[in-house]
This record gives sequence, structure tokens and C-alpha cells, in this order.
Amino acid sequence: MNLANMLTFLRIILAPVFLIIFFLPKDRSGVTIPVLWIIFIVSEITDYFDGLAARKLNLTSDFGKLFDPFADTIMQITCFLCFLIDGIWGGGMIPVVLFLFAVYRELGILFIRNLMLRKGITLGARIGGKIKTVLYITAVGVTLLAVSFERLGFFGSLLPRIKAGALIVFFISIIAAVVSFIDYLVIYLKTAKHIKQE
Repeated sequence: MNLANMLTFLRIILAPVFLIIFFLPKDRSGVTIPVLWIIFIVSEITDYFDGLAARKLNLTSDFGKLFDPFADTIMQITCFLCFLIDGIWGGGMIPVVLFLFAVYRELGILFIRNLMLRKGITLGARIGGKIKTVLYITAVGVTLLAVSFERLGFFGSLLPRIKAGALIVFFISIIAAVVSFIDYLVIYLKTAKHIKQE
């Protein structure tokens, strides 16, 4: 566990902490809101610095290439689950379907990475996956903003629009997730074909 991987591991620890804090009894004083924001911001800071540490200190490894996106997924899916249960996206079938798309996509990527490992290839994050991650982070941030305003009783008249905006960003992030999954799948199929020909 080098410095980069320790920072990555911190995100995995923060995920269940976020969930517990999120579902503490709600109060209008907003005690839990700053804590949720701190967890979210610290999580994203560690995501930046683990990559920086890996590059600057020459700590890049095959383990780190897989551990980093795994930690991202744990944190982001945890946040999405909290928002889904809370009903901040309006509830109903659409948010459930979108959430399941996110979960299925991440499980699919995990399966593809395992198949690649069996062939001796470490499949790290690709550009599509990185774009998906940025959109996931944006979706979490906008939705957490809606949660904050709702719990604090701010901007009552604008709250439905903020919620709608959060749902739109989440929808866009799921589209990016599906597109990036197809990219990973194509890479795997090309690699498998190439190895078979050899």
C-alpha cells in the first residue's frame, strides 16, 4: 500500500461513512449537510492526488490502475443509491432504471477487466471512462446541492428546477457510461481476436 493506493483506499472508507451520515435523522439546522459536502470534496481531492502521487513518485502499478476506478465506482454508486432511496430525483421507475444501468455497467466493466487479466492484460481507465467519471461526479454534486437546498429549506420555488437539472445530469452521465462500456467491450473483443490469431 503505497501513498497513491492509500489515498485511493480512503475513498472506499468514505463511501459507507457518506451513506451513514446521509441517513441520519434530518434536521433543519443542517448539521449533516456540511459533513456530506466535506466527504464528497475530500473524496474527489483524493481522486486527484492519488493519480498525481502515482505519476510524480513513480508509483504507477497494475494494481493501482484497477484499484482507482474501483474506488471511484464504490463512492459514486453509494451516492447514487442514497439519492435514489431519498427520492430526490422524483422517485418512480426512471431513476431506478438509470441507477440499474449504472450498476450493470460497472459490473460489466469489472467482468471485462477480469477477462483481460486472464489474458495477462491490465485494462486501466480509458478516456470514455474518465469522461463518465467526471459526469458522475457532476451528477453527485448537483444532486447533493438539491438535497442541501431541500433539507435547509432554501430556494423553495427553484427547488423543482434544481432537482430536474440533477436528474438530467444523471441521465447524461448514464448515457456516457453506456457508451464507454461499449468502448471497453470493443477493446476486449479486439484483444481477444488478436490473441486468438497469434
